[in-house]
Amino acid sequence: MKKLNLTALSITLFLGVSTSAIGDAMLKPDYKAAKEDISVAYKSEQATCKPITGNVKDVCSEEAKGREKVAKAELEVKNNPSDKHQYDLRMAKADAVYAVAKEKCDDASGNAKDVCRKEAKGAYVSAKADAKVAEKTSDTNAKAREKNTDVRKGSVTDKQDAAYATAKEKCDALSGDTKMNCLNEAKRINVQH
Repeated sequence: MKKLNLTALSITLFLGVSTSAIGDAMLKPDYKAAKEDISVAYKSEQATCKPITGNVKDVCSEEAKGREKVAKAELEVKNNPSDKHQYDLRMAKADAVYAVAKEKCDDASGNAKDVCRKEAKGAYVSAKADAKVAEKTSDTNAKAREKNTDVRKGSVTDKQDAAYATAKEKCDALSGDTKMNCLNEAKRINVQH
């Protein structure tokens, strides 16, 4: 249980890296520079792992790979915010955590290793499902907003038509210039709304 809590804590810390400011697309030189920074950071982290031995080295290497993939996915979200890039980011995080968790399981043996791998796989399947739900929810919400906007536009038109019909009916009781002025006022009010 203690190992599970440590794994959960490391997953939480690992996923703590997130996109903060999502705005307009980056300028091409800024995007290229950010991509290069990610590559430099990855190479530096891999160099840090090089003198380490055993499974700790493998874990270190997987963590570096995972951070690189997540950073690249975050960069894509920052450069081009979209539901697809958000999904890709969630999946990059899930893939990275899973790869590290599997590597950490290699420290165990026998049944403990099997249980560790099953727990890692379960967490991965759960993260993938959550990413899919978030993607579908976002898509559904966008469609609902679009439909809601269409309905609102239609209801405004319906209200205007009803108000004009009522005003026109009131004008029918009048005659001459008074009726003409009344109809012109009804049209003017209808156009303003």
